[in-house]
Amino acid sequence: MTPNFPRLLGDVGGTNARFAWQDSPGASISHAAILPGQDFPTLLDAIRHYLAQQQLPQPAECCIGIANPIHGDIVRMTNHTWAFSISEMQQHLGLQRLLVINDFTALALSLPSLPEADRIQIGGTLPKPGGAIALLGAGTGLGVSGLVHSLDGHWTPLQGEGGHVTLAACDERESAVIAQLKTRFDHVSAERVLSGSGLVNLYTSLCQLDGVTPQPERSAADISACAVAAGSVLARPDEPHERLSIEAMDLFCRFLGTTAGNLALTLGAVGGVYIGGGIAPRLGDVFTTSRFRERFRGKGRFISYLDPIPVYLITAKSSPALLGAAQALEG
Repeated sequence: MTPNFPRLLGDVGGTNARFAWQDSPGASISHAAILPGQDFPTLLDAIRHYLAQQQLPQPAECCIGIANPIHGDIVRMTNHTWAFSISEMQQHLGLQRLLVINDFTALALSLPSLPEADRIQIGGTLPKPGGAIALLGAGTGLGVSGLVHSLDGHWTPLQGEGGHVTLAACDERESAVIAQLKTRFDHVSAERVLSGSGLVNLYTSLCQLDGVTPQPERSAADISACAVAAGSVLARPDEPHERLSIEAMDLFCRFLGTTAGNLALTLGAVGGVYIGGGIAPRLGDVFTTSRFRERFRGKGRFISYLDPIPVYLITAKSSPALLGAAQALEG
């Protein structure tokens, strides 16, 4: 055993917990596994199950990227029931070191080394070397992060809660949807529409605006499947629930473009904007041919600023955040 190794790596979202292993310095990440969060009462139980399932020895260090802000020792997940003390978990696992960071911070750390095969470019030209990088992605929630190149040549990840910024409308239909959402939520954040539950919120709001009774059993997966089956978010079938599901996905892509463009302007992300999460990468051509890019660049006088910024859709089959977790332990 090498000092500080082996290492346990985790990427914990509101739905699934992904784990992997690194045996020694420079070793490839191995023993990747996905565990449904609902199957375990605590994160500690999930970790112990993973180690036993993979027949792995005692890890020396561990980094967990988790879908939650990290403030102090106690972590209570926003989109899951898990809560824990970092210090107590370190003690229970017998770790020399336990680092807990935001999951999108971990994902951001992986971006400079993300292979071209694991991403699809949507518009723009080439990133500016050393320019800030923006990251956002919709899944169980809406994660937001970024990277800033420091003077010493290293990348510094940003830790924030940009998924909870106020949602902005660009036309009357979007304004009507937001007004409908305001009857249900005190604050209509971007996450209220850019997430799995957000897709359902969009569909339900459109039904209410058009006088259609929503189907309570219609899930985010059902809504996405309608758009994928139609092959475009611009399709308008006669069946109202299919039509409104496809429109919900159209709104999702538009709102994501608006939010991504806002983030690019805020960070000055001339190094590129990356789209992760569990929803957009599964849409394929439905997303790349949507109005996402139109809304991304639709900033009036600053269209020329945004036009050359490339947007990359992350398509990696395994979680790049696990590599980012490994890199965080090197910091």
